[in-house]
Amino acid sequence: MRLLDEEHIGDIAVGAAILGSGGGSDPYIGLLMAREAIRQYGPIELYTLDELDDDDLIVPAAGMGAPTVIVEKLPAGDDLVRAFHALGKYTGRKPRATMSIESGGMNSIRPIYLAARLGIPVVDCDGMGRAFPEIQMTVLTANGISASPFAMSDERGNVLLIDAVSNQWVEVFARSCVMDMGAVGAIALYAATVKQLKEGAIRGTITLAEEIGNTARNARRREANPIDAIRRAVGGFLAFRGKVTDVDRRVSGGFAKGSARMAGSGRFAGQTLMLYFQNEHLVLRIDGEYVTTTPDLIAALDAETGEPITTEALRYGMRVAVIAFPCAPQWRAPAALKLVCPRYFGYDVDYVPVEERLGE
Repeated sequence: MRLLDEEHIGDIAVGAAILGSGGGSDPYIGLLMAREAIRQYGPIELYTLDELDDDDLIVPAAGMGAPTVIVEKLPAGDDLVRAFHALGKYTGRKPRATMSIESGGMNSIRPIYLAARLGIPVVDCDGMGRAFPEIQMTVLTANGISASPFAMSDERGNVLLIDAVSNQWVEVFARSCVMDMGAVGAIALYAATVKQLKEGAIRGTITLAEEIGNTARNARRREANPIDAIRRAVGGFLAFRGKVTDVDRRVSGGFAKGSARMAGSGRFAGQTLMLYFQNEHLVLRIDGEYVTTTPDLIAALDAETGEPITTEALRYGMRVAVIAFPCAPQWRAPAALKLVCPRYFGYDVDYVPVEERLGE
């Protein structure tokens, strides 16, 4: 066990936004919430799965909805607490700790805020190792862990409970409900024992996010190249560098969907990149050729500072470096890949590991 303070949270927010493949919502909002909670309630205990008892109940907490809406409709925090308590009450068990359901932006920080508010630990693992737009898109699903019972709350105090026959049906019902809540809601889901998570979760993702964020911060402090430092830290590739020339973004069905076009610069001069997203970056094409696809990760970074740019923040004129890097190995198992392969999202291409497309 170790304690997380404000400096740790800052690095985690940056690293999680890079791991989030553009999704998980703006980390800055979550960072402000978590810092204030730490100032008021003290630092958070971070545990590994091996430090907890196998029968301890862990309840992940997150936000759901369209990231473009969250920028204008800021979370209150009480909605997350209500959803977490509602799920514990429904199961009849007191949760031992919380965890992130995904590594991405605000959704990596919300459990830390919740832990500070309630005086409970956070577990160093998550269900994706990146971010994905739909509830069933976790390695937990692939390992037979249910997203039900599922609790959702909004800023008005409404609380909904869903107990569905599959994780896919949880997504269907929850997506309709979150639209009625104004396209944003706080959720608690995938309640599981430590024993289940040892077999089904991706370990060490909070620590990994902190290490990536620390790498980026130290590179800027030393006036080194932050893009190169981040690329090495994640074991990835520089896929493109250039200027955003167009962004087509809309809220549809509770998701932020669209694409961004970029014109290359430097060694990428004369090339055109198309980046397609649904809350998260899913597919990267250069001059019409597929370069990276889900479930591998695509991170858009400010070309000078290395700061991650989430899908809702992409704007015309931004100078961007795009890095691509491998997903957690669990995603390449057939049962998991089926949940998030390019064809699931409507792209007519089979998944090829990024290192085979971009490796030398």
